[in-house]
Amino acid sequence: MRRIVTIGVYGFTAGAFLEELACGGVALLLDLRQRRGVRGAEYAWANAARLQRALAAAGVGYRHVKGLAPTTELRRLQYREDDRQGVGKRNRIALAPEYIERYTREILAPFDLGALVTELPSGSVTALFCVEGNPEACHRSLVAERLCAEYGMPVTDIRPGRPGPVAEAGGPV
Repeated sequence: MRRIVTIGVYGFTAGAFLEELACGGVALLLDLRQRRGVRGAEYAWANAARLQRALAAAGVGYRHVKGLAPTTELRRLQYREDDRQGVGKRNRIALAPEYIERYTREILAPFDLGALVTELPSGSVTALFCVEGNPEACHRSLVAERLCAEYGMPVTDIRPGRPGPVAEAGGPV
């Protein structure tokens, strides 16, 4: 059976990130970022080329799924809501309702998830990856919810600062 985990960059070191993937049995990482870089020396390990090298060394496959990345316009919409609430991307706890509605309508609904699912390695774990540490603050949670609802794929969210995966069942925590 195929399973999904979600994981972000923020709150992890490179070593802890790779250890979580190994503990979770992740065989393939799907990078859902539009721009595959992260600002700041602390997270330079998550920039695309470095990340791909580290994953290859750890025996984890990598695929960029740009079709599931939010557009610049959608990211700016979320940043405006973050500013209104006085929070930054690194400590956001939820997505703006308008962002959720538009991402779902403009990106997720037209995307052929069925084709993606058939390309996932069977009998293994695939990670949905972006930057936010909290999955509820990231579009990857919307993708995970859809995979669970439409394809019955169990989802586990891997969060920084907690030992091991924290949720598994019918959907993300």
